[in-house]
Amino acid sequence: MPHVPGLRSEYSLTGRLVHFGRMLDKIRLQSEGRLPADYQSNLGIGFDGRTCSFLGIDYATLKTRTLAEGCDEDVLHWAHAEGGSRSDEQCTIWNRFMMKLGWRDDRTPVLLERIASSGLIGKQIETMFDFNDFDEGRDPVTARSWELNEPRVLLLMGVSGSGKSTVGRLLADSLGWAFIDADDLHPPANIAKLSATIPLTDADRAPWLANVRRHIDASIAARKNTVLACSALKATYRELLVDDPGCVKLIYLKGSPELLAARLSARAGHFAPPALLTSQLETLQAPRHALTLDVYASPEALVSSVRRHYGI
Repeated sequence: MPHVPGLRSEYSLTGRLVHFGRMLDKIRLQSEGRLPADYQSNLGIGFDGRTCSFLGIDYATLKTRTLAEGCDEDVLHWAHAEGGSRSDEQCTIWNRFMMKLGWRDDRTPVLLERIASSGLIGKQIETMFDFNDFDEGRDPVTARSWELNEPRVLLLMGVSGSGKSTVGRLLADSLGWAFIDADDLHPPANIAKLSATIPLTDADRAPWLANVRRHIDASIAARKNTVLACSALKATYRELLVDDPGCVKLIYLKGSPELLAARLSARAGHFAPPALLTSQLETLQAPRHALTLDVYASPEALVSSVRRHYGI
């Protein structure tokens, strides 16, 4: 299989569970027409079916809930409410069972056949999870994916004045994580246009977004937990930045136009003047599957909300 942007590893944890987040990715990608045809026949069965059975939920109902508003953690909370919460011990046993499928069991012949037909002979593949990772261009052995401690990048998005940098720095400091402000990654030509109250075009943003993506990839490769402040106004921009939803978590800082304008008018020393707010709000495509926070709350309260939501 080719690499599928927006599709995380089987090993990736959502809450306490492997595979669950990947199942949500497939549902969302299919609804957007971005899930390759080879994945279509397994939707709702196989690992999806096993996971739904473990949680005591119906796949069709899960699909409807996933495509409604809310992030991964919201959907998982719904699943536990719908089917009954599972204990830490139950989740640990379940994860170990799922991660070892294909290793010395009735699925081993199928796994060996898939390894051969995919040209992956010689790779350190012992389980179905390993196979899917290698098949999609990941290396679970190098990443030690089974240790379930993947790095995180918390991407705070929103228009100017939403508090991305303020909340981001405060959040990073409280966690002891690195902080990156995407505004610092703009090329000089972009800063000149913004300073002159000239909205950026997609062509202007392309090299900037590529630079932001490089910083995200570097943080993940170095296993360096990071908070990133980036406007990421369009869905297409976020598709470029969030390649692995298991590692990159999207947090949308949302505010009323009146509040945002008031904040910008009181801000000094930033290269983007208040007059650009209108164009940013026109460009903004609000995400449906992000943690959404109202910036009317104080930065300290927003940091507490993020940490409580993700359990960090």
